[in-house]
Amino acid sequence: MSLKALFLVENDFEDLELFYPLYRLQEEGVKVRIASSSKESRTGKHGYAVTPDLTYGEVRVEDFDILVLPGGRSPERVRIHERAVEIVKEFYKSGKMIFAICHGPQLLISAGLIKGTKVTGWIGIRDDLKACGGIYEDREVVRDKNIITSRMPSDLPFFCKEMIKEIREIKEFHNG
Repeated sequence: MSLKALFLVENDFEDLELFYPLYRLQEEGVKVRIASSSKESRTGKHGYAVTPDLTYGEVRVEDFDILVLPGGRSPERVRIHERAVEIVKEFYKSGKMIFAICHGPQLLISAGLIKGTKVTGWIGIRDDLKACGGIYEDREVVRDKNIITSRMPSDLPFFCKEMIKEIREIKEFHNG
């Protein structure tokens, strides 16, 4: 059984926060798909581009095992799309893992998933996370229920280590 990961992306994503997890997942044999508001190329803050595989409307949450929300300016652009926010809610309700880094937790805010949840994120959204009832922790990686968050690109080794740990546990569960 091949696991599948979904990334939600718009323009001005943080390049490292998309490509580092994407390549680590591929190294683990995970099939990665990128969803956006259209299938037109999306460009990161540092000029790297990706071509989405799906539009938000084409996403079937049941087809995926994990959700990844890279940071940069992308999350504020993703969350204006109602279907994208619904995707985040569906992942959460189904108990599937959600990984959000930097500004990625903005989507968790829009989905109403922060209140009472331990979370971290870019310092620029710290007050937003606290204002909606999140329990903010200034650490490299924070896990609460099926949400794992990190603060910034320098946290990627910790973020990806947790992601790979989860992927291996899901594989073991399916194979065991």
